[in-house]
Amino acid sequence: PLPTAPCAATLPRYPLPNPNPNPSSSPASLGFFAVATPPAPLAGRRAQALMALAGPSHLLSSSSACLRRLNPLLFFAHRRPAWTPRRAAHRFCAVASERDVFTSPEVAKSFDFISEERIYKWWESQGFFKPNFDRGGDPFVIPMPPANVTGSLHMGHAMFVTLEDIMIRYFRMKGRPALWIPGTDHAGIATQLVVEKMLAAEGIKRADLTREEFTKRVWEWKEKYGSTITNQIKRLGASCDWTRECFTLDDQLSHAVVEAFIRLHEKGLIYQGSYLVNWSPNLQTAVSDLEVEYSEEPGYLYYMKYRVAGGSRDDFMTIATTRPETLFGDVAIAVNPEDERYAKYVGKLAIVPLTFGRHVPIIADRYVDPEFGTGVLKISPGHDQNDYHIARKLGLPILNVMNKDGTLNDVAGLYSGMDRFEAREKLWSDLVETNLAVKKEPYTLRVPRSQRGGEVIEPLISKQWFVTMEPLAERALHAVEKGQLTILPERFEKIYNNWLTNIKDWCISRQLWWGHRIPVWYIVGKKCEEDYVVARNAEEALAKAQEKYGKSVEIYQDPDVLDTWFSSALWPFSTLGWPDVSREDFKHFYPATVLETGHDILFFWVARMVMMGIEFTGTVPFSYVYLHGLIRDSEGRKMSKSLGNVIDPLDTMNEYGTDALRFTLCMGTAGQVCFSMVFCILLIKLVHFSVVNTPFYFRTLIFLQKG
Repeated sequence: PLPTAPCAATLPRYPLPNPNPNPSSSPASLGFFAVATPPAPLAGRRAQALMALAGPSHLLSSSSACLRRLNPLLFFAHRRPAWTPRRAAHRFCAVASERDVFTSPEVAKSFDFISEERIYKWWESQGFFKPNFDRGGDPFVIPMPPANVTGSLHMGHAMFVTLEDIMIRYFRMKGRPALWIPGTDHAGIATQLVVEKMLAAEGIKRADLTREEFTKRVWEWKEKYGSTITNQIKRLGASCDWTRECFTLDDQLSHAVVEAFIRLHEKGLIYQGSYLVNWSPNLQTAVSDLEVEYSEEPGYLYYMKYRVAGGSRDDFMTIATTRPETLFGDVAIAVNPEDERYAKYVGKLAIVPLTFGRHVPIIADRYVDPEFGTGVLKISPGHDQNDYHIARKLGLPILNVMNKDGTLNDVAGLYSGMDRFEAREKLWSDLVETNLAVKKEPYTLRVPRSQRGGEVIEPLISKQWFVTMEPLAERALHAVEKGQLTILPERFEKIYNNWLTNIKDWCISRQLWWGHRIPVWYIVGKKCEEDYVVARNAEEALAKAQEKYGKSVEIYQDPDVLDTWFSSALWPFSTLGWPDVSREDFKHFYPATVLETGHDILFFWVARMVMMGIEFTGTVPFSYVYLHGLIRDSEGRKMSKSLGNVIDPLDTMNEYGTDALRFTLCMGTAGQVCFSMVFCILLIKLVHFSVVNTPFYFRTLIFLQKG
């Protein structure tokens, strides 16, 4: 059967043969049809006319010797006594056989996509996806967004593969050296979760294993299942250079991560400290602001009394809160200074309920909204971001009432050891019993949940590593202002600028075992936040420690790993050999031309790549950022397994073909895959008509070839 007809947006131009027998330098870059001139000698005016249409002799040659040097899979070995357009049509189309090579002379009249995978394997085996410098020109480079190694194909992959494949094939056929860099991400949290679940099925907990034993199991899992997403992306027809495929935990990329950390630390841009972070109790790790998703969920607003110390029974302040269990961490009660209802209490003390008489000051601050609840705010800086900033501003103490597993600690007194949600119910019951409860009313909550684990995030004071982002963000903003970086669609420039203008320091440490371990070594018996060394390996760390603390010093490495997005931020240049800037790939292909991805990771990934690229290479890592939209269901919701609205691209491709799916996505005709398939059927009939009606076919070929 004839290879699948490509859709309009992905339709490759029909290349003519190059006498050069080297496949990597052949202009037959890669359409669905490999076309050549007739192998038999041409006679008379017909031959002269065809040669004239062909133009330069290097594009079309009647020499049989030249043809014999071409790929033998593309043509027939035997000769026919005479050449006619209809007979030639059978010779000009290379199609897949059962043994994955192109030998059949038949031209199918119907749309048939069962040969797609065999055609792709042949393309890849011939080296057609590698950059070709024979015709010169500036390289066209796209770094593929690295898919999670735990992932399976979804419509988001189909979208970016389609759009990037269109671009890379177009510029490849224009003769430019085109490089599409593929790869996968180690996906720290997601991968560790998958392996922990696998171990749980065997009756094993992560705590039962040493770190080395656990990471060994993760690598075993990766070797067995890690290539799934890669093979599925190939199924989509991605014409990327798989010989340059990277994994974020490869030795080269790991070396780049360590080097980046050290350079940032040497410049004073990486620091360690105890701050309020987003804590995932189930995952037992900190997560960044960008990894927290907020959802509106039904809950309650709890009203309770805080008695004024030294006052009468009627002297109390009613406070409304959605999280009564955090009252054990209260350090102050705040009101708006212009709220006359509570002016008489400012400067006095309030008694925190159920704490055996603990007193906190009543203060005035303009942050308090007199219209929310009762106009009185409990300040719990250890468990609320806004309260934390108020406490830092006013110099208030910070109390933490939570353990890292989401249970209450000893500060909660009788409630110590109880789960946070269980304690909430018990606490309210006790408030009712002691006549300190006023009322409980339904209220829509904005609940922070972990993007990976799905559990409710707990703001928690924790010692972490941070990157100072402001100086990095400043140069990333200037790159857009000066036109060094173009963001498309243009409306996302405002969003990009707004986020970088109001950027917060980045928490880069994660309490996991899978990932790039932080290259910091502590001194046994010393304070962690003050006595440590940063080094590229353990030997270098020991030498530095001995030089500073003496020969008998003992060291141990920080147990945390770096945020997965830290290594991803280096992707455009770490995949090309950085920090070794003398590498040929780095010299030829950096900076990249286009970064194409979904707009939802503009901050997660794109902005961070821009900042890191400028910081470490002095150059914006790509000239253009093209952001595609998100694929949603008929109700406008993002597709997710939990909602049950996911469409598997593999199912669609098996039923309609890859081209029909790709055409649907690039045309934005959601739900119109059947129409796309009809279009492909019509297109292949048009091609078939052209094949059997030369010389018009050759005119079409020359037009397409010359653009």
